[in-house]
Amino acid sequence: MKDYDPMVFLAVFQEMLGPLLWILPLLALAAVAGFVWVWRREGGLVSRRLVRAELLGLLGGGLALVIMAAVSSSGFTDAAGPADWFLIMIVYGVGFVATTVLAYTVLGLLWPRQPTAKPAT
Repeated sequence: MKDYDPMVFLAVFQEMLGPLLWILPLLALAAVAGFVWVWRREGGLVSRRLVRAELLGLLGGGLALVIMAAVSSSGFTDAAGPADWFLIMIVYGVGFVATTVLAYTVLGLLWPRQPTAKPAT
């Protein structure tokens, strides 16, 4: 492969993921837009909600690895070199971050932060 052709990557990903290739980026875009909206509405991050979203992110990273193993022809026992393990770490990290953002957004939409009363002076 002497020339870089991004359409080859698109064709490979389309073959591997099928319709998920288009659903996952749209879901990610909606999650980021919702996250920004919740963040702006509340004027910052809510730490308790963020911790809960991060705990769900741990499961999301594992789910990303399961999806990766399901759509590829190889498993985790086939990872031989550092590049394979680096790719596995990247997949887990992307799944973790995406699930954390999505969970924080959903939790923020379902249970918004209650406004705190100002103390009387």
